[in-house]
Amino acid sequence: MPQLKKLYQDTIVPKLQEQFNYTNIHQVPKVIKVTVNRGLGEASQNAKALESSLTELAIITGQKPVVTRAKKAIAGFKLRKGMPVGVMVTLRSDKMYNFLDRLINLALPRIRDFRGISGNSFDGHGNYSLGVREQLIFPEIDYDSIDQLRGMDISIITTAQTDEEGRALLKEMGMPFRKN
Repeated sequence: MPQLKKLYQDTIVPKLQEQFNYTNIHQVPKVIKVTVNRGLGEASQNAKALESSLTELAIITGQKPVVTRAKKAIAGFKLRKGMPVGVMVTLRSDKMYNFLDRLINLALPRIRDFRGISGNSFDGHGNYSLGVREQLIFPEIDYDSIDQLRGMDISIITTAQTDEEGRALLKEMGMPFRKN
């Protein structure tokens, strides 16, 4: 069992239950899934960029990514319907907790001049999104094996009803929010 999952069950649930005065343990917010998405503008012309992104996301998340395709043609972007435009992974259960643990404790502190992540990126329903500028913050990625620096979007979807509940949940999990 991942350490973060055990931490959630043993300490986070009672703290949040007391903080928000929940009467039922099932009211306590929890993380449902984490999606990691990478848009690739050059993938429609460059198949090598798509391949390298697929392998990088597979290494980072431990799960095979899915290629996302264009839903309609846009002539200004030289894009046809069905062309690859990105890759994404949806993580649940133990893989999700393993990824969150590595993100919080290993990857985020490796960002240059890191002072914490913004607490303003909640969507109003307790879900949090953050963008990462380069894949090198993950220790699994070897500097010599990459061909180009590419970022990714990470969305953490929770059962929280409000942003305050979602922020409390992520803060208890160890998410390093910036002090404003």
